[in-house]
Amino acid sequence: MPRLPLIAALLGTLLLCGRLPAADIDPANYGFPLHNPFEATITTTPPELRPLLPSDDEIDQQDYSLPLRPERRFALPGNLRQVEDLRYRLARQDHPAPLIFVISGTGANYASSLTEYLKRLFYGAGFHVVQLSSPTSYDFMTAASRSATPGLSREDADDLYRVMEAVRAQQADLPVTAYHLTGYSLGALHAAFVSQLDETRHRFDFKRVLLLNPPVNPYNAVRNLDRLVQTEVAGVTGNLTFYELILGKLTRYFQQRGYIDLNEALLYDLQHSKERLTDEEMAMLIGSVFRFAAADIAYTSDLLNRRGLITPPNYPIDEDTPLAPFFIRALQCNFGCYLTEQLIPQWRVRHNGGSLAQLIGQISLQALQDYLAGSRKIAVMHNADDLILGPGDLGFLRRTFGERLTLYPFGGHCGNLNYRVNSQAMLEFFRG
Repeated sequence: MPRLPLIAALLGTLLLCGRLPAADIDPANYGFPLHNPFEATITTTPPELRPLLPSDDEIDQQDYSLPLRPERRFALPGNLRQVEDLRYRLARQDHPAPLIFVISGTGANYASSLTEYLKRLFYGAGFHVVQLSSPTSYDFMTAASRSATPGLSREDADDLYRVMEAVRAQQADLPVTAYHLTGYSLGALHAAFVSQLDETRHRFDFKRVLLLNPPVNPYNAVRNLDRLVQTEVAGVTGNLTFYELILGKLTRYFQQRGYIDLNEALLYDLQHSKERLTDEEMAMLIGSVFRFAAADIAYTSDLLNRRGLITPPNYPIDEDTPLAPFFIRALQCNFGCYLTEQLIPQWRVRHNGGSLAQLIGQISLQALQDYLAGSRKIAVMHNADDLILGPGDLGFLRRTFGERLTLYPFGGHCGNLNYRVNSQAMLEFFRG
């Protein structure tokens, strides 16, 4: 059996999408060095090609809490009581300035590494920055989501909008000259729906909205990611698991170097050693990360709603309760499983039934096509080889955004956001 049938099919789809006529960034003039989408997704930009940004010590920043769901406070399981209030991070300038809300990607909280990077980028350019957790993160689901069942884009956007309003009220003394909005990955999809919601509520009247590597169709995106977990990896047998294989490569790599250095350049350096990961191993690693995110979403939603799919409804849980059995059960549920077992049943009850196709149509960017096509303040930056894109997705982006779409030839999924060329383009967009 071929070792890469699923990866080959995925890359073939991406290449076909990339042949559609458009004014894309010329590969010959784009210096991002990683042309393998799996490697770019995992290692991101080599440190020497990133912009020089302020350190945390140079940023006036603080974390704040919002008591948004007081009705849940005394009903939370013991292991979730530490997130009964929603936390966010504000980096403030010492002068009046525009403010950018940054929405994190799938499963990520406000302090995730990529959200932190964007904070440093925008703060260094003179913006106030508010960092927000994804509606799919366990802290947002617990402390801010009304349904604790993320995946319905309009409802997730409404929850985010309420959080933004609460931030604005809590920071009433912050001198803001204009409001902007951005998000990466799933956070970019959420930013699109939040922007449309603001057109009717006008609490912010966002001046500019930037979508970074959004899934056009979340269903296609999660199917692509779920397929990566099924990749066959050479050397993995009943006696050697995938994780033991990766750990062995890391161990030999550190032995060769003579020391252990778990810094952000680790994977890039590893890929230039003889212990480099194969395409199959990188695909499996990416898929595994998203499988863990899916497990976290499924577990938290089931627990908060007491559905009994993973955790028995009346099972006593406190801070010391062993959770391994439940996590193992949750790991057996991928994004498709969560969609089928938790999201769709809730959607059908609350919206009087409906097919899977109707649900997908409502949660995708296609549901906003007229708005996105007509709103000149919204732009997209994406990569032609992004792992979350499906057939027709790039065509949709080109038709909908036209010249407001910047399409880079390489970068995988968000792997080039910290490349200095991309970073400069982001700043130019918000300064324009």
